[in-house]
Amino acid sequence: MKTRLAVIGILCVLLIPAYANNPLRKAPYPQQDNIIYLNPAPLLVPPSMKQSDYLQFNLSQDKNFKGDNDILSKPVPWCMFNPHKILDTGLWYWRFRSVSKTGEEMPWSKTYSFTVEESTPRFATPPFEVFLNNIPKNSPRIYCFLNDRLEDARKNVRSNPEFEVMIDDARSALAMDFSTDTQPYKHVFAMSENFDKLNTAYQMLQYNLYVEKMLANVRCLLKQNPTKNFMGNDFKAGELVYLLAATYENFYDRFTAQERQRIEEIVMKVLDFYYKDRLLGRTENMFFDEHIWQFEIRRFLQASLVMYDKYPAAKEYLEYYYELWNTRGPGTGFNRDGAWHNGANYFSANAVSLCYLPTLFSYLTGFDFLQHPWYKNAGIGTAYTWLPGSLSAGFGDGHEKRNGKPLRIRSAFADFLARTTNDPYAAWYSAANNRYNTESETRLYRLASGKQRPADCELPADAPKAVWFRDCGEMVANSNLRDLKKNVSLSFRSSPFGSGNHTHSNQNAFNLHYGGEAVYHAVGHYMNFSDPHNLLSYRNTRAHNTLLINGIGQPFTPDAYGYIVRMFNGDNISYALGDASAAYCGISDIRLWKNSFKKYHLTQTPENGFGETPLKKYRRHIFLLHPNKVVIYDELEASEKVHWDWLLHSPVKFDINPVTATLTTVNKEKGFTSVAQLFSGQKATITQTDKFAAPPNDADAQRGEDFTAPWSLTASFGPSKSNRILTIIQVEADGMQAVQIMKEGNAFRCGEWTIEAELDAKRPGRLYIRNNRNNAVFSYGNKKPEINGETYSCKEKDASVLFDSINGKWETQEMSDQRIQTMGKW
Repeated sequence: MKTRLAVIGILCVLLIPAYANNPLRKAPYPQQDNIIYLNPAPLLVPPSMKQSDYLQFNLSQDKNFKGDNDILSKPVPWCMFNPHKILDTGLWYWRFRSVSKTGEEMPWSKTYSFTVEESTPRFATPPFEVFLNNIPKNSPRIYCFLNDRLEDARKNVRSNPEFEVMIDDARSALAMDFSTDTQPYKHVFAMSENFDKLNTAYQMLQYNLYVEKMLANVRCLLKQNPTKNFMGNDFKAGELVYLLAATYENFYDRFTAQERQRIEEIVMKVLDFYYKDRLLGRTENMFFDEHIWQFEIRRFLQASLVMYDKYPAAKEYLEYYYELWNTRGPGTGFNRDGAWHNGANYFSANAVSLCYLPTLFSYLTGFDFLQHPWYKNAGIGTAYTWLPGSLSAGFGDGHEKRNGKPLRIRSAFADFLARTTNDPYAAWYSAANNRYNTESETRLYRLASGKQRPADCELPADAPKAVWFRDCGEMVANSNLRDLKKNVSLSFRSSPFGSGNHTHSNQNAFNLHYGGEAVYHAVGHYMNFSDPHNLLSYRNTRAHNTLLINGIGQPFTPDAYGYIVRMFNGDNISYALGDASAAYCGISDIRLWKNSFKKYHLTQTPENGFGETPLKKYRRHIFLLHPNKVVIYDELEASEKVHWDWLLHSPVKFDINPVTATLTTVNKEKGFTSVAQLFSGQKATITQTDKFAAPPNDADAQRGEDFTAPWSLTASFGPSKSNRILTIIQVEADGMQAVQIMKEGNAFRCGEWTIEAELDAKRPGRLYIRNNRNNAVFSYGNKKPEINGETYSCKEKDASVLFDSINGKWETQEMSDQRIQTMGKW
C-alpha cells in the first residue's frame, strides 16, 4: 500500500500511548504573566480542578464581574472555553466554577487575569451553533463541501492529469479480497485507504463495481466485534469509524436495516470509549497528544458528523471536537508561525487533517478558517523547513530521511494551500516537489473542488533570505534559493516546546547544508521511538550540534526549553540569538521515558548524558554571512567549574589540526569542503569517533536506512566557570579554497569579513562583524559601535545592532531580547 497505509503503519510500529508522553496542564491558562497568542484567548482549566460534571466560565473587564461586556458560558463537560468573539483591548478577569448535572453550582474559583493588547492577532471563529445549523440534513456530510461540484468535475475528469493514477489506484483496491480472512480487523488500514481510492473513482465515474467492493469490505467487519486491544489502538479505532461512517452515509440504502444498526453500534462504541475514557478534559490540557492531532480528531469528528442527528451523544462529541480545534488547533494553540513544532518530518502525519478540518469548518460556517495566522504563514513554513531536493531543517524524528511518503503528503498540503489561498511559497514548493499528484487521500479534493493551481509558481521576488519561526523557536537562513544546488542553508533551533513527542533535546543546535546535503547535521536513525539507540544516540543531546556540560545534555521533557530571543534578516547578514540556559535541567520525569530507560536497563545518569548541571548561561549567537560563511559565538557561564563539550557532526571524517583547532571535512561524493576553526581563551581537547553510544539495530531497518557511520567531534574546554567560544565556518564548492583566517588579538580577518570577538570569559560578551566591501555591520555588546563611518548610540544595554541592506534598502536595526510568550504550566 502507498502513502497513508505506510505512514500509519510506521506510526503503529513506533506506537506508544501518546498520553504517557504528555504532561497535563498544572494551572489554569491564561494568567497575567502569559502573553496571549490570539484574540480571543481560549480559557483552559486542568481536569484536576473540575469538581463535578460541567464547568462554567465567566469573563469580564470588571474585577467584580459586573461589567457591560461580561461573558458567561453555558455549563460544558470539557475543560476549555472559547468566547468566539473579539475581546476589547485591556485587562480581562476570568473565573470558573463546577456545575452538576442537576444544576448545583459550586463556588467560583479564584479570579485570574490576562491582557489583550492592540497588537494581539485577531481570530474569532463562529460558535458551534453556526456550524451545527449548517450541516446538511441529508448525506453525504463528510465531504459536503464537494457535493455541489461533483457533477461538473465528472465532465472533465478524463482529461485530468491524475485520471490514470486514479484508475490504477482503484484497480489495486478492487483486487484486494478480505472476504475469506478470519481476522478482518487486521486489514482496517488497507480497507480505509482502499475506501478513499474506490470512493474517489466512484464519485468521478459512478461505476457500481466500486460500490460493491466498498460494501463487501465493510460487511467483512460486521461479522465480528473489534477486540479490546483493537479498540485501544487509537490509529486503528480512528480508521475503523471513518471507514464505517463514510461507507454508511454514502451508500445508506445499499445496507440492510440490520447492517446499518450494526454499523451505528460499532461506531458509537468507539466514539463513546475515546471521548469518555481518553479525551474529555485531557486532550485540551495535554501538552500535545500527537496521535489525536495527526488523525483521530479528524476521524472521530467525521464519524460524529454522520451520527450526530441519530444519537445525542454524537452531537456532544461533535461539539467537543469543534471546540477542541478552535482552542488548540491547528498547531497546539500556541503556534502562529507556519512551521511545525513537532519536526518537519512528522508534519506529514498531520497534513491531511490540517487540510480537511478548516475546509469543512469554513464551508459550514461561512468563515475562512484559513485566515488563522498559522495558515497564513504555512506556505513559507512548509517551504523553508524542508527545501525541495534537500534534507529537512533537521530537528525531530526522521530528520535524516528523505522518504517519498512524507514528501508526497507535504507536497499535497502545499498544493492545497496554493489552490485555496494562492500562497506563493506553497505554489513554488509544490511545483518543485510535485509529488502531490500521486497522493490518493487528497485526490478527490483536487479533482472535485474546482480550485486551480496558481498560474505563477515562481519563488516570490522578495523571498526573505532568513525566516524566524518565533513560536516554534527555529530560524532558517539560505544563501541562494534560486539555485538550490548551490544553496548554503543554516537552520537553528531553540524552542519553547522543549523536548518531547517527536522533538529532540537539541536547544541551541544547528544544522548546515550545501546543495541540500549535510555539511554538519544531527546523527542517528529513527527506527524505534524509544530503544537504546534512540535514547542514547538519536534524540539525546550528544547527537546534535550543540553543547554538553560535563558530558551531560538536556533531558526529554518540555521543561528543557530554549528561546530564540533575537533575529535579523539582512541581505548580507542573517542572525539569531538562542538562549538555552534553562534546558540542562536534570532528568525526565515523563512516564514514557522513565519506563523506556527501565525496559532497556538504562539509567538517566551522567554517563548516558543526563543529570543536574551548574549551568547558568548558554547563549548562542549564530550567523550566516552570505553567501558561505557561518559564525557562532557562544557565551557560557556556570556556578562552578565544568567541562564545556562543544559538539559537531559530519557525514565524513574530520581532518583535525589540534594546534589551530581547525576542523576540515572534504565530501568528495557531494562535491564540497568545509573548514571550521574554533577560537577561545581556553585550549580545547578535540576528539572524534564514528561509533554511537548505542548503535542502531539493523533488524529494525525497514526504510532503506544508510548505516554508513557518521563522524562525531567533541571539542572539550575547561574545566572553567565561564567561557567564550568563537567558531568560523567556511563552505566551499569543489575547486574553491577556504581563505586563511588572519588573527590579531581578538580580531579575525576572513576574506572580506572582519570579526572582533571578546574571548576573555572574565569580560562581558562582545562581538563586532563588518563586511569590508559593502560596510554591512553587526554589533553586540558595544554601546557605541561604528556603523558606516559614524558612531551609533545604542538605545538598550547589550543590544544587537545590524546595519545592512534589507530588500535593497540600507538601514540600521537594533534589538534586545524579545518578550517571551509562554504556554502556561504543564
